[in-house]
Amino acid sequence: MNRPPVVDLRPYFLTLNDLTGPLAWSVLFGNANPVEIDVGCGRGLFLFSASTSNPAVNYLGLELDYHEGRRAARRLWKRSLPNARVLGGDARIALAKFVPSHSVDAVHVYFPDPWWKRRHKRRRLFTDEFVDLAAGVLKRGGLLHSWTDVEEYFGVIRALMDHHAEFEALPPPVESPPAHDLDYRTSFERKKRQLGATISRGLWKRR
Repeated sequence: MNRPPVVDLRPYFLTLNDLTGPLAWSVLFGNANPVEIDVGCGRGLFLFSASTSNPAVNYLGLELDYHEGRRAARRLWKRSLPNARVLGGDARIALAKFVPSHSVDAVHVYFPDPWWKRRHKRRRLFTDEFVDLAAGVLKRGGLLHSWTDVEEYFGVIRALMDHHAEFEALPPPVESPPAHDLDYRTSFERKKRQLGATISRGLWKRR
């Protein structure tokens, strides 16, 4: 069986191992435009949609699963999008060691893995550490968006964000009917909304 050739997706897909120091946004994107980060970008629907709709904003997706990250990067590569990239690796390491302090305009976290089993809940993305890291990379006035279909997990997220000294809650966006089949933040959101699931949305601003 003939396998398709492996495509060199650089600079659309890099890993933490490819980096030798903190990211320089002007080098990564070739401009000084605002930067937003999509944590757990998955197959890249948000990256693709946001970068095509907002060409004056740069988007960096962080994805632990290299296979999914490469799928997202291939989507960007096919369109030669200059303002979107994917970085493979642990988001907490990326935020702690490679994203410059207070250099990001927004952090997006859509449908993080809920890790249903009790013994696995410690693997959840949202912890005090993660919220501290997000505060550390956001500019003053920067936004953190988080959506989930898991009500219990949203309660955890809201408690962490609402009680953090550097964040204040803002009114979240109101759900509206999709204009077309790609008018969703993520493929997971499309699946859940088509099944009639309730989506909880949160928005917070760094003080």
